[in-house]
Amino acid sequence: MLTRKQHELVCFINDRLNETGVSPSFEEMKDALDLKSKSGVHRLISALEERAFIRRLPNRARALEILRMPERVEKKPAGRAAKSTAPVPPPANDVIEIPLHGRIAAGMPIEAFEGSSMLAVPAALLGPGDHYALEVAGDSMVEAGILDGDYALVRRTEVAHDGEIVVALIEDSEATLKYFRREGAMVRLDPANRAYDPQRYAPQQVRIQGKLSGILRRYD
Repeated sequence: MLTRKQHELVCFINDRLNETGVSPSFEEMKDALDLKSKSGVHRLISALEERAFIRRLPNRARALEILRMPERVEKKPAGRAAKSTAPVPPPANDVIEIPLHGRIAAGMPIEAFEGSSMLAVPAALLGPGDHYALEVAGDSMVEAGILDGDYALVRRTEVAHDGEIVVALIEDSEATLKYFRREGAMVRLDPANRAYDPQRYAPQQVRIQGKLSGILRRYD
């Protein structure tokens, strides 16, 4: 049996993984649960680990994996029994091929879309929509668990919301993988590495080419 906060946290982590393919930061978890400090998040994470709802992935910054989900209880009008959903089923083992378009910078922008081949990807990593893959070059997104040599699985879209990880095409020539944020009249592209500074552009300089759906990593 989970406490209310434990239940809220595992649902928040699961929703963020389904949405972006990347675990939320401890700061994001603290804000989402309205906690006063990140130490409270650490205690909740440890409790969920002990109860085998989540596990921390070794050698990856901030990476969490959902092992199982509690039942989500939906509120119903008075006098009617609450209905709960079944635990999340295990992902299917289907594999599909998506276009692989060269390398994309997770540091300073570099040229992307340098030719195309195909990459076999577990269907469970993608979800609905049209997808393509880019090989990550650089280390500016390591604190989001995105490493040099990873394959970024990207859902095509031209729209992004604050805090989402996007492929941004700069001046129609260079692409980069960053957190998308609006800052006044400017667009700010934030790295996930304290060694790098945010990049700021006028809106007309940036076109969204897709949102991160997942990460594929090969171990040789």
